[in-house]
Amino acid sequence: MSADGALARADRPTAGADGVIHDRGYRRYDGPRLGRVQIVRSLCWHSFRSSFGIGRGPKAKIVPVIAFIAICLPAVVNAVMVAKGGTRVVSYSTYTFALRVVVLTIFVAVQAPELVSRDLRSRVLPLYFSRPMRRGDYPLAKYVAFTMACLAMIEIPLVLLYLGTIVSAKGHSGIWSETKGLAGGLLIGLMWAVLVAAIGLALASLSGRRAYATGAIAIYFFLTWTLSQLIYQIAGGRGGPFVPGGPSPGQRLAGLLSPFTVLDGVRQWFGDKAVGPMSPPGGYGAAYVVMFLVLLAASFAILAVRYRKAAAA
Repeated sequence: MSADGALARADRPTAGADGVIHDRGYRRYDGPRLGRVQIVRSLCWHSFRSSFGIGRGPKAKIVPVIAFIAICLPAVVNAVMVAKGGTRVVSYSTYTFALRVVVLTIFVAVQAPELVSRDLRSRVLPLYFSRPMRRGDYPLAKYVAFTMACLAMIEIPLVLLYLGTIVSAKGHSGIWSETKGLAGGLLIGLMWAVLVAAIGLALASLSGRRAYATGAIAIYFFLTWTLSQLIYQIAGGRGGPFVPGGPSPGQRLAGLLSPFTVLDGVRQWFGDKAVGPMSPPGGYGAAYVVMFLVLLAASFAILAVRYRKAAAA
């Protein structure tokens, strides 16, 4: 028998065997094998970087960079005004509310699909779940990463506003007052990031096509925001947004339609006195807290169901 025939015979599985293993001489991995925690941590860090286009081409960085510059601009302008002898005109707790709504809507609509839609469309989730990961680890890592990204977009401008103000603050009392204001603003910003990131990822996970996911997020945020403002104006009557005797019940409840006004209602119910886009909720404040929790729970439920199906596919 020839040598080629002998090799072919050696590579052929024996009768009744399920398969054979061939040693092709590849180098074996002898390093440490990291477990579940390190996998989730690495996925979280990679997702956070992807939220800002880091590690990708220049086009991926355009929207995050422009959004970040736009939302930081009021803090920079305020710092210049304070340096020239003026006072702080931007509030920590409501920090240019309309601008924040626009910037976060664009940022979440563009970047949330980047974190989840690509993996869904490429059908690579079975590769993730073949590792020592639990079914909920993937959406948890994505959510933590995107929450941190939204926090960076919200909180860094507040820190810049604070630093630009205390540089010209007079006496320790002024610095202490600004520090208390910053602390409250940071807590409110945390609420924003927690809710907006959850809603954005939940809507993005419904489609593997980025364009559809981006459209769904943008439409939801913009439509609910517009409806809440419209109903607020209608409930105020012809005399303007405020009726005699104070805001009407319709005005106090109009903010329940939009996540952004829900967040502002929770802020005012907790006692913050800064003027927001809506009337203080008054006795309806508890409804805003409940709606905040409902939106958060619904978003988590959508993510859990979506990735339970993805893991089973």
